[in-house]
Amino acid sequence: MSVIDKRLAFGLAAACIALAGPAAAQDFYAGKRIQVIVPFSPGGATDVAARFLEKYLERHVPGNPDVEVVNRPGGGSVLGANWFAENAQPDGLTILFTTSSTSNPFVLGQEGVEYDLAAMRPGYSLPFGAVAYVSPTTGVTEATEVKDPDVPLIYGGIAAAASDLPGLLSFEVLGLDVKTVLGFPGRGPIRLAFERGETNFDYQFTPVYATQVVDMVAAGRATPLWTGGSVAEDGRLTGRDPAFPDLPSVYEVYTAMNDGAEPSGLAWDAFQAVGTATYNYGLTAFLPEGTPDEAIAAFEAAIPAINADAEFQTESAEVVGGYALIPPSEVEGPLLAALRPSPEIRAYLRDLLGTKYGVSF
Repeated sequence: MSVIDKRLAFGLAAACIALAGPAAAQDFYAGKRIQVIVPFSPGGATDVAARFLEKYLERHVPGNPDVEVVNRPGGGSVLGANWFAENAQPDGLTILFTTSSTSNPFVLGQEGVEYDLAAMRPGYSLPFGAVAYVSPTTGVTEATEVKDPDVPLIYGGIAAAASDLPGLLSFEVLGLDVKTVLGFPGRGPIRLAFERGETNFDYQFTPVYATQVVDMVAAGRATPLWTGGSVAEDGRLTGRDPAFPDLPSVYEVYTAMNDGAEPSGLAWDAFQAVGTATYNYGLTAFLPEGTPDEAIAAFEAAIPAINADAEFQTESAEVVGGYALIPPSEVEGPLLAALRPSPEIRAYLRDLLGTKYGVSF
């Protein structure tokens, strides 16, 4: 499908959502129960966000359906996503709520992936930004100094092909020489390794950064550098993360380092594709291909009401970084495009991960 064909398809889908209308959306979920499948164990960031949204979906989705979160962990989320692809019916009653840990293996065409996220229908998204920071022992006091640290930069991560991928790509975009230590069991242990001085360069997602790293910054034990950014009106990953408007994006850091020149090339294109799925649409609810427009229209109607809910606004700031939910009409085009990168970008990613990080495909 060409780019123009994709735009026409996305436009047609958005029109169908609109035509479904509020009356049909009101009737669709009345008296029904929605199961939200989280392909991770209880207690993680995705599970916390899914359970946080539960009561607001029940309150604002037309028809006031019951909403139940169900955990199906395993395989770094791949097993739960495979279960969803095999078992969920296109009736609007089963949702897969997941992250880049599910989308990156799909984009990369990794072995064992049996789901097609790009064929599914997004119901809503919650941004999931990340902040890069260094130890003061590096001598780096601002982002533009990161290419000339006093000591080698050491980054701790979980897995190159999972949620660490956009961070690693940002190193490629900025041309950084970073020693990467992968294999940590989670981002909590990574942060603790940073505090012990075993690493000196870290990325943490917004909820963790806001609750556990900001105090380190205030105490002079961490220096924030940049965020992954957000998708701007032109569709590129050039905007600032709304949760941290005082921090520059990777795009801004690159231009500051290069006399105003904009980033370009496969590393930048790959960072935009992976970063868009990881940050801007970091937590997304997917419904099976063929889900009726009336179901999508119900979420289209609910999202503005949830964002306007004063209780949601207060709790969102505490639990998920204060981001507003994004309705399906604003998710479908850019997210599905990011999930279908060009063959050149996919080949670049597979080559980088294979040669530099030892990932097998």
